[in-house]
Amino acid sequence: MLLVPDTKAAALYAGADPIEDYRCNYGVDPRLHQTLEQAGLRLSGFGEDGELRIAEIAAHPFFIATLYLPQMRSAPGKPHPILAGFAAAVRAETARATAADRRR
Repeated sequence: MLLVPDTKAAALYAGADPIEDYRCNYGVDPRLHQTLEQAGLRLSGFGEDGELRIAEIAAHPFFIATLYLPQMRSAPGKPHPILAGFAAAVRAETARATAADRRR
């Protein structure tokens, strides 16, 4: 999979060359890529065939959508990078909200 540099997806995979199972007959029409990007979606991962596999919203604490199932590559003690990133983002956002509540 090709990851776009300077994206959350690229950061989560930390330089690894991701191999993901894609078992779907659906995809995103490449003619819509520009429209999606203009609407604020960052296209951040593509399959070897050039089809979109990962999209994200950079301004959101954690919004990453995949066209594959990250949980298929997770194992006890070794979570998938996207799932680990989601858990870390939840912890960080919870800590931020808790700190904000304490200041009130």
